Amino acid sequence: MQNFLDEKQQAVIFIAAFAAKGDMPKLNKALNEGIETGMTINEVKEILVQLYAYVGFPRSLNALSELMSVMEQRDQQGLKNETGKEATPFPVDWDSLQSGTRNQTQLVGQSVKGPLFEFAPVIDQFLKSHLFGDIFQRDTLSWQTRELATISALAAISGVNSQLRSHYSISLQTGLTGQQLWAFIECLKLKFGDEVVVNAAAVLKEVLSLTHHNIPENPVAEKP
Repeated sequence: MQNFLDEKQQAVIFIAAFAAKGDMPKLNKALNEGIETGMTINEVKEILVQLYAYVGFPRSLNALSELMSVMEQRDQQGLKNETGKEATPFPVDWDSLQSGTRNQTQLVGQSVKGPLFEFAPVIDQFLKSHLFGDIFQRDTLSWQTRELATISALAAISGVNSQLRSHYSISLQTGLTGQQLWAFIECLKLKFGDEVVVNAAAVLKEVLSLTHHNIPENPVAEKP
């Protein structure tokens, strides 16, 4: 497949996926490769911090600890670690719930509601105010990069196809194309087994069919 994703985007995929899997040796390599592509330390940190919302604090904290080790190793070897910009501080009158509701609506393409959020309204509040407000408002990463990291993490773990489906759709809303999402599947094929790749491809095929996007003639298909 053609290079529809640049080197930094490919690095995001592997960093997020191996962090979600909790595979520290492979994450170590992915972190080094990501930094070598020009990713800043703050960009990498932001990916690993965001992942706690999708794979939990333990995976996020362990991945951040691994990043610290990588930075120490690189310092000892005289290799460059570009810090990068910090996130812009929020205004003093910041309203996380209001902003998060607006961000979520823009990302999804419509207001988000449903029986689950009526059953547990507090999770709706947390999603809107903290994830889509406090986290997605931080400008260290673009929304497109955040979604690429999110689908990478969700594809790497099992039992979250509903969320993977939703975030494929959100990825399209951020401007990632169907071709780029198939290139994402091709990236997964380089370092993950059939279980991860076939599942991620099947969910993507479903999303692209429903959204009337073109599907390659020979996409990665489900095993018979």
